[in-house]
Amino acid sequence: MASGSSDDSKRQRALPVPKAAVDMKTFIPDSSIASDVIASANFGDRASGREPDMILLHYTGMPDVEGAIAKLCTAGTDVSAHYIVLEDGRIVQTVPEAKRAWHAGVSVWAGEEDINSCSIGIEIINRGHDWGYPDYPLRQIAAVIALCRGIMLRRKVPGHRVLGHSDVAPARKKDPGEKFPWHSLANSGVGHWVQPAPLVRGEALKLGAISDQVTAMQTAFARYGYGIPTHGKFDGPTMEVVTAFQRHFRPERVDGIADQSTMATLHALLATLPPDAATPTVVAAT
Repeated sequence: MASGSSDDSKRQRALPVPKAAVDMKTFIPDSSIASDVIASANFGDRASGREPDMILLHYTGMPDVEGAIAKLCTAGTDVSAHYIVLEDGRIVQTVPEAKRAWHAGVSVWAGEEDINSCSIGIEIINRGHDWGYPDYPLRQIAAVIALCRGIMLRRKVPGHRVLGHSDVAPARKKDPGEKFPWHSLANSGVGHWVQPAPLVRGEALKLGAISDQVTAMQTAFARYGYGIPTHGKFDGPTMEVVTAFQRHFRPERVDGIADQSTMATLHALLATLPPDAATPTVVAAT
């Protein structure tokens, strides 16, 4: 053993339990790998008894873990998630999976707007874009993978319904962001992924374009699940969807331009969707 080692270097940091959570009724965690339960006050019932069939990944986007846990667990913040994954790989459950946590906000996927009722939310401790956006530690990603695999097995969540917050709310959110290693999750059976098509020079659709090509592009994104109008104009909301797609599936360049690489990657994903994947009804905006 190397000299200079000590118990202090191995000791895990104590979890910051918000004062309000101390008096909350605790529960048995749904996941066997959840190390702790810190009960949140912020949850309700899923609409019409909806069973969750989606996993939604977020980053906390706050400068420290104490503030993040307090916000997710304290009454009055109106924010929560089912799980929090710490940087050291510990997993904390804060809301029972059977309940509706409040993590998605205004969002849509595959025509469904109540994402909180159909999903299990996982908050990953990371400062996010507003606070320097550090890389995700390997042990944290390993914990996310293990947690997601268990949920997918218990809840029969298909890979194409493991999504990021920015996928369902592209106008508002960037998380978990372009540094999140979706390819590593896919290598372990979590999520839907194809190798991104290489960047090449060529024609691209961008903000301001109006054409049948834009309509076809919008229709393809809607077929995958994104909430996007199909009116043939490359407007701000369309650019936000393209940007969100790139953060998840083509992170090498995130610029909101529907270039050949972006579109080739999208069509490869569509081609590898399972036959029973739900395709939303595409309605042209008026």
